[in-house]
Amino acid sequence: MPNQPLVIDDFSEAGNDAAAWSVFTDRVMGGVSTAGATLELIAGRRALHLRGSVSLERNGGFVQVARPLGRGSVPFDARAYAGLALDVCGTPGTYFVHLRTAQTRAPWQHYRAELSMRPVWTTVTVPWSVFTPQGLGTPLDVSALTRLGIVGAQTAFEADVAVARVGVVP
Repeated sequence: MPNQPLVIDDFSEAGNDAAAWSVFTDRVMGGVSTAGATLELIAGRRALHLRGSVSLERNGGFVQVARPLGRGSVPFDARAYAGLALDVCGTPGTYFVHLRTAQTRAPWQHYRAELSMRPVWTTVTVPWSVFTPQGLGTPLDVSALTRLGIVGAQTAFEADVAVARVGVVP
């Protein structure tokens, strides 16, 4: 195990324009949730700010901002790390971190961990062991991570979450 964290994204860095991140909603499956993400100064920190309205209408129920992991078609191998660390703040709601791997082929397949949210900046550590498979029966393979998502889901609410830094930790 390395003894140093590895930063995946730090929005305080000059030139980080969040181009790797994309917004997705349940509209891809016929839902009606809406969302957008911008880079903003939130409580003194430059951050990626996801805001959206999570609706359960028409079998919907999620808003998400996500980025690829790895380089090109080569997944990110995170076996040398114990989990994720995220600097986040936001309004209360039902939030998750989603991971996709080389084995998650269908759009609804992912690995999910709850993401605690407070209205002040907090560093949240999420060990690999708490990620549970959704839509598939295999455990998380951290040697083949392909995408990371921050998600508001499962209940109708106004999602409002900011992410200042994302990384992996020993």
